[in-house]
Amino acid sequence: MSSFHGVVPPVVTPLTQDFKVDFPSFTRVIEYLLDGGVDGLFVLGSTSEVVFHGDVARREIIEHAVKVTNGRVPIFAGVIDPTTDRVIEHAKVAEAAGADALVVTAPFYTRTNQAETIDHFRYVRDAVTTPVIAYDIPVCVHIKLERKTTTTLAREGTIAGLKDSSGDDGNFRFVAMDMADKPDFFAMTGSEIVVDNCALMGAHGVVPGLANVDPKGYVKLWKLAKAGQWDEARKEQERLCRLFEMVLVAAGRTSPGSTGVGAFKTAMQALGVIDSNTMARPQRTLNAEEAAAIKTILKETGLA
Repeated sequence: MSSFHGVVPPVVTPLTQDFKVDFPSFTRVIEYLLDGGVDGLFVLGSTSEVVFHGDVARREIIEHAVKVTNGRVPIFAGVIDPTTDRVIEHAKVAEAAGADALVVTAPFYTRTNQAETIDHFRYVRDAVTTPVIAYDIPVCVHIKLERKTTTTLAREGTIAGLKDSSGDDGNFRFVAMDMADKPDFFAMTGSEIVVDNCALMGAHGVVPGLANVDPKGYVKLWKLAKAGQWDEARKEQERLCRLFEMVLVAAGRTSPGSTGVGAFKTAMQALGVIDSNTMARPQRTLNAEEAAAIKTILKETGLA
């Protein structure tokens, strides 16, 4: 499990203007991230707009990422769906496609509790041989992975790690403390703006959507934090916080998903990484005025 660490961006899935996966742009995204020095790639997460892709597209996305990456870094694949048996189907496909780890959320739409959520992860783990990572993202699945739930699953070997996008840094800290004696368990934060804090708490890595825009910045931040150069890490974190303000540009006109992922796509289009900033329907794509504001932020933070 030591290969799972560091900066693992949740990879944006570029779309054509007719809402198909733009694989040439996707190749450029992968190479851009690898050139930035990242330690892994997480495809088919929320930043990848996973739930908007059908079964065929999901398989093709994983296969393409595995082929282009060619073993240079581990591939984490989201196998996200509302119910256990659907997740198991995705998990088997991802495993066959060559994913190095499977990322699983709690069930959603269904009204399950913590006990049934634990069973859900056990059923998925029993169906595959690839390591399973728990993805705590209550804003999307509407249930929080409680501290005891996570540590129970980790200690019994059902999950190999945690990707925490809950925003509950206190709970993340307690889980890291609880699992400090289990070196094969890794905990990663999904927060772009408190990476330095989480590294100090003992995080093993970071999964920042904003790294699609500035992978080198997050690699620099992570290395500074791991080296204990906290003043320098804070300065780089604060620059990235300013860059992260691009997610506020379209707030109000678009949904939270569009303001975030849409801003990342718009910035990547401005940087020449992808051809279009098209969002999956019914999410709104950022407009020319919003794109101009994002270009200003890129310039102010040294990227344009």
